[in-house]
Amino acid sequence: MKNIHEIIKERILVLDGAMGTMIQEYQLEEKDYRGERFADFHLDVKGNNDLLSITRPDVIEAIHKAYLEAGADIIETNTFSGTSIAQADYEMSDLAYEINLESAKVARRAADFFTQKNPEKPRFVAGAFGPTNRTASLSPDVNNPGYRAVTFDQLKDAYYEQAKGLMDGGVDLLLVETIFDTLNAKAALYAIDELFEEYGKKLPIMISGTITDASGRTLSGQTVEAFWISVSHMNLFSVGLNCALGATEMRPHIQTLSKIADCYISAYPNAGLPNEFGEYDQGAEEMQQYIRDYATNNFVNIIGGCCGTTPDHIRAMAEGVKGVPPRTIPEVPSYTQLSGLEPLVIRPETNFVNVGERTNVTGSRKFARLIKSGDYAQALSVAQQQVDGGAQIIDVNMDEGLLDSEEAMTTFLNLIASEPDISKLPIMIDSSKFSVIEAGLKCVQGKCVVNSISMKEGVEQFIHRAKIVRRYGAAAVVMAFDEDGQADTIERKVSICKRAYDILVNEVGFKPQDIIFDPNIFAVATGIEEHNEYAINFIEATRQIKEQCPGAKVSGGVSNISFSFRGNNAVREAMHAAFLYHAVAAGMDMGIVNAGMMEVYSDVPKELLTLVEDVLFNRKENATEALTDYAERVKGGGKVLVKDLSWREKPLQERLTHSLVRGITEFIEEDTEAARQAVDNPLDVIEGALMTGMNVVGDLFGSGKMFLPQVVKSARVMKKAVAYLNPYIEAQKAEGGDSSKGKILLATVKGDVHDIGKNIVGVVLGCNNYDIIDMGVMVSCDAILKKAREENVDIIGLSGLITPSLDEMVFVAKEMERLNINIPLMIGGATTSKTHTAVKVEPQFKGVTVHVLDASRSVSVVSSLLSQDEDARSNYVLKIKKEYERVRELRGNRKSNKKYLTLNKARANKFQIDWTKHQTLKPKFTGIKVFDNYPLEELTE
Repeated sequence: MKNIHEIIKERILVLDGAMGTMIQEYQLEEKDYRGERFADFHLDVKGNNDLLSITRPDVIEAIHKAYLEAGADIIETNTFSGTSIAQADYEMSDLAYEINLESAKVARRAADFFTQKNPEKPRFVAGAFGPTNRTASLSPDVNNPGYRAVTFDQLKDAYYEQAKGLMDGGVDLLLVETIFDTLNAKAALYAIDELFEEYGKKLPIMISGTITDASGRTLSGQTVEAFWISVSHMNLFSVGLNCALGATEMRPHIQTLSKIADCYISAYPNAGLPNEFGEYDQGAEEMQQYIRDYATNNFVNIIGGCCGTTPDHIRAMAEGVKGVPPRTIPEVPSYTQLSGLEPLVIRPETNFVNVGERTNVTGSRKFARLIKSGDYAQALSVAQQQVDGGAQIIDVNMDEGLLDSEEAMTTFLNLIASEPDISKLPIMIDSSKFSVIEAGLKCVQGKCVVNSISMKEGVEQFIHRAKIVRRYGAAAVVMAFDEDGQADTIERKVSICKRAYDILVNEVGFKPQDIIFDPNIFAVATGIEEHNEYAINFIEATRQIKEQCPGAKVSGGVSNISFSFRGNNAVREAMHAAFLYHAVAAGMDMGIVNAGMMEVYSDVPKELLTLVEDVLFNRKENATEALTDYAERVKGGGKVLVKDLSWREKPLQERLTHSLVRGITEFIEEDTEAARQAVDNPLDVIEGALMTGMNVVGDLFGSGKMFLPQVVKSARVMKKAVAYLNPYIEAQKAEGGDSSKGKILLATVKGDVHDIGKNIVGVVLGCNNYDIIDMGVMVSCDAILKKAREENVDIIGLSGLITPSLDEMVFVAKEMERLNINIPLMIGGATTSKTHTAVKVEPQFKGVTVHVLDASRSVSVVSSLLSQDEDARSNYVLKIKKEYERVRELRGNRKSNKKYLTLNKARANKFQIDWTKHQTLKPKFTGIKVFDNYPLEELTE
């Protein structure tokens, strides 16, 4: 008889439907729920469906058999409310283990009965874990956002007891379902993993989240991708969605999940949405069509039903997916993935990840003062400032002698969870005390980073703590620190990190991409000769660690490098800029920085940059003295107190570019007005001088001389300049008196937060009398197409800056084709290209798809697409389609899928020269020979 791992590769498996819906059909009374055993119980127990596994097992078994008869391969135990926490509502918490044990036995009997009838179609039992009626991530008291009605440990203990009952009862799988709060689910997964270790065996684990509404998020605020990242550490059998939505509403979310998850996918939606009476009206045949659509589009491996579904629905679904191949698990790149409410995926093009350092009591006097005084509201504003400054991860440290660090960490992280603008980012839990780290891990629903663990206390302790970190689903910063102390030489840094890497990957089961090494950034220019090589050692160690520990990341506390110059911001920030420029080039992936105070490498004064790099690379014996002398000249913070305004004497274009690159808003309106005075059309300022400056920003970012927080500041300057010009642009439009030429919808696609180019396109088109509907950033395909239909737009324009946006644009094109939305589609943004549009996007959509190179070309493209001259419009469309067909042909003629050798193999294949056998010819003449009096005409011939 085949096991479930074999069967699921062959066909789509069928899960059962709603238990509660079927129980209602029996119209049971209070006495049925009580049975003889609880006849005198002091509370009403009607509605405690899980209790029926003890008092009316015949009813529950009959329901199981009805679903099995309908074709279900997997039935769920009647334990949705089987935790002691949920049973507390009936004061039956002490029955939790028994309820789960008996529920598993009832389901086991039913499944075995059908397996014996037909061994060719074995049936399986999934032990069901509901979400409980409490949430660990949200406060039930609006006036006290830091309060929690349940703790992680309480949930973990309750789930452990439930898992024990289910496993003792003989289930085949464990299913954690209807997850509205991922922290609850992580507690369940933690408990399950502990029980697996105790029992010495594992069962397949299924996970199913719940997207609560059209926002595409769980009740606790996570996106589908963030949810997946948060639970992906457990080597799951399947992940999926259930409840809250009908099949139609669930479709875009299950499609998203099917693209990113490297395990099987389950979907069991409700029978449509509830009507005004809370009833579900969608019939079996209608639901069958939607589920078959899931199957034929390769979204699912397991299908079933939730609220409102019956054996008739399951029978129809089973018939609908019969013969349809199951979804193939995609090959997902092994990127480092973290999450808050939203995902952070560190891809090769990410450049450098900024970890905000100011929410650290040891590194920020202001933050420490606020925490010690209990002013958590203002402390949250420090975190918000780091977010606004461009931080992509928030580091939180509460290591202060006078603090109860565990309590402070718990309080602050609970409060962060109540602030979506902060909690959208992943958290780095930073402490030298592991108990504080663990307290923090119990508060965060996303996939966070632990900072840090090391082999300082020996390998055994290192492995123990690493296993705990992995069980919580976190990534880990690993210090280059062992029993002999912190590593300061290249050799020690590399050897310790390689040793830790091998232990984590081979013994603990860490994914390489969840390992972040900190090879120790130490202060240079201390006056101690042994410290002079510290910067070089870190940079070279980083290079070697990235080669020897594939997949792992490298991080560090950047401000450590300049510790000798405390109080001198000008020198410190120059050191940080130079150090980061070279460290990132060597492979450094992230660093703890003050995200709002980062200098641009190319803007460091040449004299200072030379002095700094002399120190960093130990190029001169007197490098420290020279930099110290310079620091004395700019003592008091330099940049803060001595404002260099010499750039204000430069030409207008250089001043605008300087403001954009440096993120200076102080003079931007003044210079924008000067630029406006120099042209006839205010739009020319945007398309000319301002875009020239932004192109410089783009070049610096691409070359690694600017990082994301600096680009964010540039974008703010650009927005301020455009906002200043807007009244003039609108006035010019009003003078023209032209009516609207058409309605254009613009959106930055899901997963992308960049909107500079999109905003400029909107201004340019608006100036040309087109009505603009700007949906902003991070807009889902579903929302874009819904808005396009509602507003009856003439063109949809998609924008994106990062590489994953390209895939999302392809997805939008596919959906437009599937839904028969025949609206012209414009593609634009930094990562887009005519080639990608022609090869990947345009073939997915039979309508018109056009790539727009930049904002200045948008008007001509739109006017051609919406031309009143039908022949001209048709000719333009035909020209585009022919051009894209030619691009595809040229692309197809190239050799694709080139296989590259590893660097070591390529070096091994280099041309080998045996100089011992080579005889060098001696020229007849050596020295200088002058050729004089030769006519140039002869030489050129």
